[in-house]
Amino acid sequence: MRGEQGRAMADRLGPDSEEIDDTLPHSARIWNYWLGGKDHYDIDRQVGDEIARSNPGIVTTARAQRAFLCRAVRHLAGDVGIRQFLDVGTGLPTVDNTHEVAQRVAPEARIVYVDHDPLVLTHARALLTSTPEGVTHYIDADLREPDAILSGAAATLDFERPVALILLGVAAHITDESAYEVVARLLDALPSGSHLVFSDSAEVVNPEAVRAMVREWNRTSDNPRVNRSRDQIRRFFDGLDILEPGLVSVTRWRPEALPFGEPDEVDNVGGVARKP
Repeated sequence: MRGEQGRAMADRLGPDSEEIDDTLPHSARIWNYWLGGKDHYDIDRQVGDEIARSNPGIVTTARAQRAFLCRAVRHLAGDVGIRQFLDVGTGLPTVDNTHEVAQRVAPEARIVYVDHDPLVLTHARALLTSTPEGVTHYIDADLREPDAILSGAAATLDFERPVALILLGVAAHITDESAYEVVARLLDALPSGSHLVFSDSAEVVNPEAVRAMVREWNRTSDNPRVNRSRDQIRRFFDGLDILEPGLVSVTRWRPEALPFGEPDEVDNVGGVARKP
């Protein structure tokens, strides 16, 4: 049976939206469930709970990654002065999406979202709107197609000016070594002063649980993923100047308040780096 939240989602999208199969789990909807969003069905919650039983820390990790995104975008828009953001593998809208965070600081900011999932793009077009001063645009493309991403983004972003490239939890879905070539191709097209915001799952705190989670994810999802070590993730930053505090658990990337010392680590590492 379709859940109440799913019905509300379909009502918002209207009769012209793509038909949604609520009998099969969907990776973007599962992630949305973990983030506390509303756009998921009973099957997504069931599978999300199964994965969480394999790795009880996954919900905390998912929300920590979203908080890292907010802090990184706020820093780049506010302290660095970046006004263009290319968010690849955006997933379903929840709260504090990239354009909302950036445009609170700089209403004129321009954001391009990229995803290859028609469901995600349908939701994005329906639910994500820009400030009058800025621009929010959406591209239907796969991370494995960097040239298509760059070509589509060029209609909105000026590649003569710095761009923040955001890749959160998406490179893990390219399960072989070509992931490094894809990210390098995207960065090569960006000018000096651009930044990479990157994070992905890593076996930091509870390796066995993370391995079990990935096995369960790959068993139930149509979008397989792979774990990479901290050193393997560091390779995505080759040739870039990594900002302090470096490549760390996403909870420890410039946390906003430390009343009780360093926050606990999670099995997700990330960093922000500048292209020289």
